[in-house]
Amino acid sequence: MTKTPTLAPDRFSDRTEMLLNRADRLCAAKNLKLTALRRQILGIMLSSDQPLGAYDLLERLQTSQPGAAPPTVYRTLDFLLDTGLIHKIERLSSFVPCTHALDHDHTREGDGVHATQFLICNACSHVTELEEPTILSAILEASRNVGFKVRQSTIEIEGLCATCAATQSKTDHNEESRRTSR
Repeated sequence: MTKTPTLAPDRFSDRTEMLLNRADRLCAAKNLKLTALRRQILGIMLSSDQPLGAYDLLERLQTSQPGAAPPTVYRTLDFLLDTGLIHKIERLSSFVPCTHALDHDHTREGDGVHATQFLICNACSHVTELEEPTILSAILEASRNVGFKVRQSTIEIEGLCATCAATQSKTDHNEESRRTSR
């Protein structure tokens, strides 16, 4: 019988540790366990300022767990998705932590539906999570009108983040100045 090695958890920032402790409590409230591996993968995600794909997570995990394999990461991602601790960004085929579940006392509104909107920057791939109740209300009302029962709603909106928009605006302005000065 081979014993699974104990994970040597990465040392995360105090803020990330606080969020991981909150995730542990959220899991415990659902009679689920945030194992050391799940905690480590969630911690990696919380420590990143960008969405991470499964193989990005695997690569980072292998720094402390050289034998980690793709099925390990995929099973963990499934668990974290099912518990609402992370979201999948379909457009980027990557994952981000659910900031609303971890940062706030999160209760699902509107028939228990978790409705999230993501602002995805086409230039830098930064993702901002929103949870705008008026959007959820509109979705629920339109769905009820056709007899549809919503369980979850994820909307992905593409554009430019404030930083990239400001950079583009400056670039556009400089190009316009050069054209008019000729």
